[in-house]
Amino acid sequence: MPSFDRSPEIVLWQTPFYDIKNLKDFPASYDEFEKLQLAVTSPLLPSRLPSAEMELDWGLLPTLDNLKKFVNESPSKLNESWALLKEMSSETILQKQLSKSGKVSLNNSNFKHTKRKRLDKSVFVTQKQNVVGGGTNSVFNALAAYLRYLEGTARDDWQEVHEKLRTAEIRDGASFFALFGPALCLGIISRRRVYYESIKYEKERNAGFLSPFGYSTATVSASADTVCSMEWYWLLLLKSQLSDGGAYPIRIWRWNGYLIQYTVVGNRGPAVLLVHGFGAFLEHFRDNISSISNDGNRVWAVTVLGFGKSEKPNVVYTELMWAELVRDFIIEVVGEPVHLMGNSIGGYFVALVAYFWPALAQSVVLINSAGDIIPAYTSPQFTKVRATSGATWLGARLLLFYLRLALGSIVKNCYPTKTERVDDWLINEMLRASYDPGVLVVLESIFSFNLSLALNYLLEGFEGKVLIIQGMKDPITDSKSKVAMLKEHCPGVVITELDAGHCPHDEKPEEVNSIISQWILTIESRVLSQACS
Repeated sequence: MPSFDRSPEIVLWQTPFYDIKNLKDFPASYDEFEKLQLAVTSPLLPSRLPSAEMELDWGLLPTLDNLKKFVNESPSKLNESWALLKEMSSETILQKQLSKSGKVSLNNSNFKHTKRKRLDKSVFVTQKQNVVGGGTNSVFNALAAYLRYLEGTARDDWQEVHEKLRTAEIRDGASFFALFGPALCLGIISRRRVYYESIKYEKERNAGFLSPFGYSTATVSASADTVCSMEWYWLLLLKSQLSDGGAYPIRIWRWNGYLIQYTVVGNRGPAVLLVHGFGAFLEHFRDNISSISNDGNRVWAVTVLGFGKSEKPNVVYTELMWAELVRDFIIEVVGEPVHLMGNSIGGYFVALVAYFWPALAQSVVLINSAGDIIPAYTSPQFTKVRATSGATWLGARLLLFYLRLALGSIVKNCYPTKTERVDDWLINEMLRASYDPGVLVVLESIFSFNLSLALNYLLEGFEGKVLIIQGMKDPITDSKSKVAMLKEHCPGVVITELDAGHCPHDEKPEEVNSIISQWILTIESRVLSQACS
């Protein structure tokens, strides 16, 4: 409280998960962090703040109509049409397309849902009854039920938790965040408290001891590993915001409860969004962001879920999920239609966004994009089911071992004309990300990718608004064949061929930046002339 004779007294209530004194000394590599063997601090009671005499005039409480008016007039409120776009999931759109063509419907789940009567005092608070919420005591009760899943129970409320757990377990351990993620993000229960309760239960099962060989139950493992992973990414992104020597500011966006890293440069001109390829991150556009911005554009670049320093949660990764992430980023962060640009698998993501939600795309630039050209492709042929098996589990681990062993040579093969661009920084950052918790889950998705929606099909209706930048020495794709197919089956697409590999934007940034800036200028001039006429 302020006083006449001294400065205000500030009492800071901190509840650190790990006792870290200085974030600047926090290691950016997870394997280095594990070597510190930091203990998780115990939960504390809320701090007692000093009492102070206050004379406050509270005024009149707002009515419900006042609150509705305030919300409707809020500058951050989404435009109604854009809010509807978020409700139009890619699966819903595909479902409609499939029904029109008489195809089989999408399989929306790997599990059978059993409908049961809602309990009077249910801990599940959403309309779909799939998210734990309410007060802290309710969440504690649900957590106790979750941890004791293997014990079984006669309690109706715990049986409900166990039923939802089985439905949400789309991957081993994925059910914990699916059920408790919102409560964690809202602060109803802390990550530290979840860890404390999980370890306490583990000790109860093991006569007061913790096994050095891992947790004895899958639910304890799921809860403890989830909160530890969440804390790691939170600290990693906080540290990235403290760094003042970067070329552009790092910002944090929370998507579906997960932490996403992004940046924005420029304060005038058309909006541009850059989306990286598989295994990369927003910094892969290190020599594109500022240059394109300097040509009179506002440039956003995002590290999508599962890569770089963005969070790598235990979820099923699909191209549709990543496309919806890009959609929501445009709606929630950018706030207006953008020129979409993507490299490799990122090119496929932006093509999906342009197809499903065309109102969000001013134009599309594909840089050595993933995706096939399929002649006479007339209707979507797609299945949502992504089975995980022992083969994918083993394949992901073998792939990770190989990548860590041969990453330098793999990336240099993608830069055939300027191998010197593959510097220590690029390799080290890719290697750093390969040790992050959750990276194996992302790699497993490689074995279940379903890029069956043809690129020529996705680009229909965008004639004159699509630019293809193709490195003709791409070791991953037969560029000559792909360009020939694009010319034959994608009318109205502009194609620029470069003497480069799989990542022309980073191998020859000056050329690519000039091409992109001129492309944006052409599209914007066309839009302006159409508006004037």
